Amino acid sequence: MSTVIKVENLSKQYRLGLVGTGTLRDDLIGWWYNLRGKENPIHKIGEVNDRTQKSQSDYVWALQNINFEVQQGDVMGIIGRNGAGKSTLLKLLSRVTAPTTGSIKLKGRIASLLEVGTGFHPELTGKENIFLNGAILGMRKHEIKRRFDEIVHFAGVERYIDTPVKRYSSGMYVRLAFGVAAHLESEILIVDEVLAVGDAEFQKKCLGKMGDINKGEGRTILFVSHNMASVRELCNRAMILEKGTVAQIGPVEKLVRSYVQNPLLVKSENDLMDDAKSRRGHGEVRFIKIEINKGQTFLDPDKEIVIQFNCKVFKPVSELYCYMAVKGVLNSDFVTSVGPARIADIPLSDGQVVQFTMTIPAGTLRTGMYPLYFWIGKLKEGPIGENYPYDVIDSVYYLNITSDKNERDLGYNPDQPGGYFNMPVKLSDVTFI
Repeated sequence: MSTVIKVENLSKQYRLGLVGTGTLRDDLIGWWYNLRGKENPIHKIGEVNDRTQKSQSDYVWALQNINFEVQQGDVMGIIGRNGAGKSTLLKLLSRVTAPTTGSIKLKGRIASLLEVGTGFHPELTGKENIFLNGAILGMRKHEIKRRFDEIVHFAGVERYIDTPVKRYSSGMYVRLAFGVAAHLESEILIVDEVLAVGDAEFQKKCLGKMGDINKGEGRTILFVSHNMASVRELCNRAMILEKGTVAQIGPVEKLVRSYVQNPLLVKSENDLMDDAKSRRGHGEVRFIKIEINKGQTFLDPDKEIVIQFNCKVFKPVSELYCYMAVKGVLNSDFVTSVGPARIADIPLSDGQVVQFTMTIPAGTLRTGMYPLYFWIGKLKEGPIGENYPYDVIDSVYYLNITSDKNERDLGYNPDQPGGYFNMPVKLSDVTFI
């Protein structure tokens, strides 16, 4: 297989708070050094991209000395904490912005889906934006016409295709944008975390489509996601970014395990707050902190697992319920679930923080890594999927259970349909701050 993406010594530097270097003198110095083919002296300064620390310099390296290759037909998962440089890397590959140093060599056309509505003109209709996006990707008009019906059917927006996209919801935006990116004939498809905006059915549909275009058409895909189950299911290789540098590149299974086992990459309170705007749910209440066994990385199946939650109220609500599910080790199906459990049925005001604990009894789960699904919201009649979610966190936290005991001695039973079983979980310590 041939190399379709080759990145060498790629770096991106930003100056905090200003456009340019801040002075005309420094801009001219940079221009003069670049004109002569010499290294800009500004590039010799700057700090690594650690957003948790107060900066001592005006310059920061969003990415620094990135090197990797992607072969034709590869599906590369790019994972890392918020601020690790994932989106910056994709913008450089998509030529949205230029690198500070280094080179990017691409073979073929690129279709990018970086954020909701990327490349869409709000005043144009859905139909007009399909042709606009196709033209931007270098497609001829007859090629776009040939795929037009497939795009509209996939996106499921037939009724609104002649409506200006400024009237679309964020979910409709993503449906149409992904439909365009996936169906037009580009050799490389780049997808950022935008699929999290769509509903569960559409996310599953998108993952299936990406699998089809990779296996059936041999197209190359770069996929950024915090959902490790999706990365594991779709990708064959992965790359972990940490503070703007490449920490690891290798087989996806090995790297996913390394990522969730690394205590430096465990989700923090700041991460949850940063994610709040992009997460699913209507936003009246958000998870702001989740802690498993006080930050333990490896869990003993013979000991109980205590999960502590902090939720913040952003708009007044009259009730609060929580639902938790444990997903299977090898796939994204639920193996057990808890709830919906009632946390509060009294009015909660803006700014309040609700704390509560869920405890999984000892001996419940076999060894393995289990993605967790957390939901808070209010109840309606019908199954949980028809209820009103305030916030949803899916496959960001894992239970990493290790033991030398025989797996059959533990509670998870793979012989039951889907491995599903009932998990007795205790809800306790509900407090309001």
